Amino acid sequence: MLKHYRPIAALLIGSFLFSGTVYATTNEEHGVRSVQQEGACTGTVLDETGMGIIGASVVIKDNRTVGSVTDLDGKFRIPSAKRGDVLVITYIGYKPVEVTWNGTPLNITLMEDTELLDEVVVVGYGTQKKVNVTGAVSMVDDKVFESRPVQNVAQALQGQIPGLTMSVGNSGGTLDSELNFSIRGSGTIGTGSSGSPLVLIDGIEGNMNTVNPNDIASVSVLKDASSASIYGARAAFGVILITTKNGQAGKTRVNYTGNVRFSTAIQVPEMMNSWDFANYFNTAATNDGSAPVFNEEALNNIKTYLEGGFTDPTTPEYYGTSINPQNNRYRNYDGAFANTDWFQEFYRKNAPAHEHNLSISGGSEKMTYMLSGNFLNQLGLLRHGEDKFNRYTLNGKFNIKITDWLSVNYTTKWTREDYDRPTYLTALFYHNIARRWPTCFVRDPHGHWAPDMEIIQLEEGGKQNDQKNWVTNQLQVVLEPIKDWHINLEGSMRQYHRAYGWAVLPIYGYDANNQPYLLSWNGGAAGYSEAQEVREAEDYFSTNLYTDYSKTINGHYFKVLAGFNAELYRGNNLSGFGTDLITASVPQLSTTQDNQKTSNGANELAMAGFFGRINYNWNERYILEANLRYDGSSRFIGDKRWGLFPSFSAGWNVAREEFFEPLAPWINTLKLRGSWGQLGNNELDSYYPFYQSMPTGVNSTSWLINGQKLNAASLPGIVNSLFTWETIESWDIGFDWGAFNNRFTGSFSYYNRWTKDMVAAAPPLPGILGASSPKMNNADLKSYGWEIELSWRDRIADFNYGVRFVLDDNQQKITKYYNPTGDLNSYYVGRMIGEIWGYTTVGIAQSQEEMDAHLANNRPNWGTSWQAGDVMYKDLNGDGVVNGGSQTLSNHGDLSIIGNNTPRYKFGLTLDGAWKGLDFSLFFQGVMKRDYWLGDVYFWGAQGGMWQSAGFVEHLDYWSEDNRDAYYPRPYFGTNKNQQTQTRYLQNAAYLRLKNLQVGYTLPKKWMDRIGVESLRVYFSADNVFTVSSISGVYDPELLGGDWGSGKLYPLQRTWSLGLNLNF
Repeated sequence: MLKHYRPIAALLIGSFLFSGTVYATTNEEHGVRSVQQEGACTGTVLDETGMGIIGASVVIKDNRTVGSVTDLDGKFRIPSAKRGDVLVITYIGYKPVEVTWNGTPLNITLMEDTELLDEVVVVGYGTQKKVNVTGAVSMVDDKVFESRPVQNVAQALQGQIPGLTMSVGNSGGTLDSELNFSIRGSGTIGTGSSGSPLVLIDGIEGNMNTVNPNDIASVSVLKDASSASIYGARAAFGVILITTKNGQAGKTRVNYTGNVRFSTAIQVPEMMNSWDFANYFNTAATNDGSAPVFNEEALNNIKTYLEGGFTDPTTPEYYGTSINPQNNRYRNYDGAFANTDWFQEFYRKNAPAHEHNLSISGGSEKMTYMLSGNFLNQLGLLRHGEDKFNRYTLNGKFNIKITDWLSVNYTTKWTREDYDRPTYLTALFYHNIARRWPTCFVRDPHGHWAPDMEIIQLEEGGKQNDQKNWVTNQLQVVLEPIKDWHINLEGSMRQYHRAYGWAVLPIYGYDANNQPYLLSWNGGAAGYSEAQEVREAEDYFSTNLYTDYSKTINGHYFKVLAGFNAELYRGNNLSGFGTDLITASVPQLSTTQDNQKTSNGANELAMAGFFGRINYNWNERYILEANLRYDGSSRFIGDKRWGLFPSFSAGWNVAREEFFEPLAPWINTLKLRGSWGQLGNNELDSYYPFYQSMPTGVNSTSWLINGQKLNAASLPGIVNSLFTWETIESWDIGFDWGAFNNRFTGSFSYYNRWTKDMVAAAPPLPGILGASSPKMNNADLKSYGWEIELSWRDRIADFNYGVRFVLDDNQQKITKYYNPTGDLNSYYVGRMIGEIWGYTTVGIAQSQEEMDAHLANNRPNWGTSWQAGDVMYKDLNGDGVVNGGSQTLSNHGDLSIIGNNTPRYKFGLTLDGAWKGLDFSLFFQGVMKRDYWLGDVYFWGAQGGMWQSAGFVEHLDYWSEDNRDAYYPRPYFGTNKNQQTQTRYLQNAAYLRLKNLQVGYTLPKKWMDRIGVESLRVYFSADNVFTVSSISGVYDPELLGGDWGSGKLYPLQRTWSLGLNLNF
């Protein structure tokens, strides 16, 4: 029952009117009663106990400027109301009511909005009322995952939660790709430790991408030390809590969701046609002082081919090639004149997929259950070779109430992934696509694939299969010996098995007489073959024993929790390798004949912790929380093994103070909060950093004994037995609010986080020792930032709509690091993570005279023969020479910090609405500020020799006498002049992307009742619809990684989906 504030409130707010909000349905539901009377509209607004509600807003729906506020007794009067007017009655914490006035006084009873008052968020080892949360916690519900054609959970979470960053890694958009994720930025610099958030799925550590998105009920993100500390060492950089759906008591419910979808690559480079390419390469060669790449005969053949001049399909010219008389083989590169866009050749459009999800739930007061299964079948973008992914999931949750004081909960999950793809689909493949000339042909006159163009490797060079299985079982026993005292015993086991294998098979080309000959697979010997198989297994066990007791005495609420947690992780792997297959039709280890070898490994990690938490609040106005965690890890030894980590937080619900009553009609909730805490991080690069090891292996030496290579052992390095916990200390301040009857809600946080005693490089030891220094705890990192979340939800007649916006920013700075010389190519104190050092440029020289005049005082110490069309670099230190000095902080020459590649101001915007069964939503995601340096062939085109160069349409905008306002400088085959890191070509990698568009329609219930269906919704959904960015058109702003250079990755996709959601 809400407390009503009396005389002072009535005097202060009686003159204000408060507009209405979400509407109820019928008068009878809310106890509306009328008595005949003539005159103005009058009435009384009561709560469920019959007491008058002070300050309730009563307005005319069609004219919200006309209305009244109830007085001390809950009475109101609206003189200008007319019979038939619809009144809207609202008050904080109550469900709104609509009534029609027919000229009689009204008695209206409002019902408490218990869903609003009791909204809870999932926190460590339990839940808390949202109004009482004092840590930095954000939560999203299952609506985020509804009907999204996403590959995994991480894709659906991108841009949804402030402070949670999801970014594409070096796997790109492959069918089994997993996004990189962090909470409030990088926690470590990766020089010996890692800083990934802990992911808990129904309380057990796991991989979020193994969860069926349709099974998720909510996702909570614990971002500060106070909220995450209860989980200890694994939670130093935040926690992602995924809670799956439970069954509900009542009749059995059956739900089916399914969709078919089609995917097409986005932001794929557009290659020049063969004519433009030939002239571009000739220009680059001429500028480099070399002979043209394509002679007149080649240019004439290209022109004739483009004009359709070769019409005889029995001749090689028809296919864009000619015969080399020396070996009777078809020419590629030199002597070829086709017109092929290799990106279009390798990537298909509208790759199909279908997904199906079936769930059955129900139960009674004694037992509830939820059973679900999911199947996803998806074809990849590759047009050549097999590119296919299947995922299967089965989940079961059972909640059994054995007695009033004993409950048992059991959860089981199984996920399997199968991914088949060509063995050649490696980072090198993406590197090679751009280097293939458009003049090269695809098929020869006999219908065979052209040699040396990757197609044969993909189609015939072998495939790799990756099969992964996860099985999780959880059992929880909950006892309640007395009211509000709970004892929880939990045991969990997760098993992971992976079977991964690949084969390299001999590939063949065909000559002009249609005779086969062996080809080199990837620069190696022709006819080479191999097979490899890998087996990995992991077992994870966790045990939690904890108890909590809560009590409320005269408005004072206390809750105490204490427990013990133990975790054990064991992993092992076995791999085998061999070459020279007996037969390509059975590519297995047993059919290899040479270089056969095996290797294996095993590791183990144990952790244990004692934890406690105390919660206190008085009338949900003043809130305190304290956490303590005492952790031990097998990664450390001696007195370093255990660490003690405390945290504290406090909150003040200002809106519950009496002095706040005048603002109550407008501001329903205002909570100030703050926290401080410490956590330990034990995620080192090694499971056993204090052990010396001597790796052994066959073929690890070049010596022969009796004609054979024997096992050899390597000398051990020096280890550090003094490794200890990295300490993560943070503080967070913020506030949460709800206004206009909680139509407008939001939160804001500002934080600082320090990673102390971070593992990093140590001072070098004397060279006479003959060994390098082991790493040690000797670096510090500071992270700081802010985040905001805003939400508006309302209804206008039959139209419901909502707007949600999240925005966050964070930066990281090195505050301690061993770098006595200040080397710019390493970390140093004061360095901001992501800094880009480069030269300042003043433009492209438009004439030789302009270049000569510029060089007189600004001559780079690299490159020669500077000409019109080249970049002009600026001398910043006034010595007349442009150089990088000694590349140190004290002498960096003309280098300066020109940008930072850390994504800044990351945001997500959701717009949604519904009207009479029709619904829609739009979700935008992006980054407002990011610099990026793209110094490779994808960006420059002509670079580093003609065999390492590319030709995209964007590269045609280069400087020449006829194109002086060009973007690119004059092209040439080289990297030592115009391609230096510089201000002119520093890219703005900010972007806005319509991440998801969805339109649905729920068929009328009366139609469904006729066929015995509860509900049926059909929908259209699209992901990655469009992108706005000023980055070079060659690149996807989300896809800037790549082992062989930026952008050289499996593309992201635009996906169109049609689906339905059927409930029985």
